[in-house]
Amino acid sequence: MNSSNLPTVSVVVIAYNDAGLVGEAVSSALAQGPVVAEVIAVNDASSDGTARVLDELAAAHPRLKVVHRTENSGGCGTPRNDGIAAASGRYVLFLDSDDVLPPGAADALVRTAEQHGAPVTVGAAVRRELPQRHDVPWMPGLYTPGDVIERPADRPELVRDTLCVNKLYDRAFLEEHGLRFPDGRFVYEDFVFTSRVLAAAPRIAVTGDLVYVWHVRRSAAQVSISLDRKDVGNWRARIEAHRTASRTLAAASPVLGSACQVKFLEYDLRMYLRELGKDPEYQAAWWTLTREYLDTFAEADIESAAAHARWIVGVLRATDTPPADVGRLTRLAAEPPRLLPPYAVGPSGVPVWSEELPVELDGLAGLPVAELPVTVDAEPAGRGAVRIRLHDLYGRLAEAGPRTVQLSFIPRAGAEPVLAQPVGLRPDHNGGWIAVLPFRLADLAVTGRRQGLRRMQAWNVGVRVECADGSSVFTSLRPGGRLLRRRALPSSRYGVLLAQPYRTGAGALALRLAPGAEGALYLVRNRLHRARAGHGTG
Repeated sequence: MNSSNLPTVSVVVIAYNDAGLVGEAVSSALAQGPVVAEVIAVNDASSDGTARVLDELAAAHPRLKVVHRTENSGGCGTPRNDGIAAASGRYVLFLDSDDVLPPGAADALVRTAEQHGAPVTVGAAVRRELPQRHDVPWMPGLYTPGDVIERPADRPELVRDTLCVNKLYDRAFLEEHGLRFPDGRFVYEDFVFTSRVLAAAPRIAVTGDLVYVWHVRRSAAQVSISLDRKDVGNWRARIEAHRTASRTLAAASPVLGSACQVKFLEYDLRMYLRELGKDPEYQAAWWTLTREYLDTFAEADIESAAAHARWIVGVLRATDTPPADVGRLTRLAAEPPRLLPPYAVGPSGVPVWSEELPVELDGLAGLPVAELPVTVDAEPAGRGAVRIRLHDLYGRLAEAGPRTVQLSFIPRAGAEPVLAQPVGLRPDHNGGWIAVLPFRLADLAVTGRRQGLRRMQAWNVGVRVECADGSSVFTSLRPGGRLLRRRALPSSRYGVLLAQPYRTGAGALALRLAPGAEGALYLVRNRLHRARAGHGTG
């Protein structure tokens, strides 16, 4: 069946004060071709030029219908519900005003839905960092292209995908089960809607095609809700959305309800913890709110979470206020996780969080080497080299026998990683292992240019440790202060190479390289822009 000849999809686009971007979103929906019967744009009582932009587009495109709300709803749920009510197509697809549908998305979703008779069809989505256009896959590995899931309870890990925009919905299915978004000023409405969809137990079909591009504009004057995490109110809203979603799922399937709780511990909790920051008032409020919510969790759900998440919960439960080493806890919440020294042992000889908080690190002995939260420190070792120190972790690495270490430069713009030559490790008299690794930034800049990275190159820096028993572990580097100095390096190829090592929000080493005068000027301008936007240097 050729779905491109069947105008069956209603694309619902919601917009509020987004006159500069909504046109691109609507155009991407209209460009899907004849499979899209109509695009319904819901203007949530915008006060800028959004209404005018939509009306002008509607005058030129008969398939575009505009719904103007007279009162702002305060959220995304109500306008989406208005769009569902106005839809006449067999299928409904959602789109936000600052995102786009890639070419062929609707057609791929409809083909898959009709092939398998699925009320819900899901495709691939990416978070596209702008202006760099760096694409980060959303929930990689969660879905298998071509797969058909007969019941969500058969795949409880599906609760981790809380997006509504990467899916096509049979409108009759939505009506049959009365599936709608929470109305009004409800933040993270996707969480609740997707839980209601999964609770209705639809067959879910999977296409491998890219169906949604989620634009991430970190320097925008008004960032999206998912990025605006400076206020503890955002965390409170996320907790409430998760609480509602978890209850909805548990009522339909205890398996899904438990999976939702575990997802919170392994994903939401860690994400917010690693961005906890240093404001003591925010830390205290966040700590109290989180402890109160964790008190509602069943012990079985906590025990089902990964070891790193269980340790975090243990520390949170052990003290009413953030401990002195709360920064160490944020590093454990990072990706990859790192447990910084010192490594304390309890009275019975078992590993514990610290002498002050003897929370047992249960499960550490059984973790595979690849999942160990190892820490690697890095310091400059003369021109073009860094000295690294690999810390042992309660003897677990010593058992595996670390042999070599290899630097890895991972471009943040989606190109191929650059791997240095492996270097042998030697034991350190303080315990652990050390090595001196080449850190040739001029060569790295040349490779980056060959891969299409132009004015400014952004790299994450990590290391892979290979062990005698065949195991390995990959982690980021913890940079020492001297390593973070900005340098202007002479370059025979570019004249000058500006290098700016920096520490990420998760405390890991990253690097910006600007080859040539043009690149250096771009990097300086970019830094000033980030400073004005309040985002610092990473």
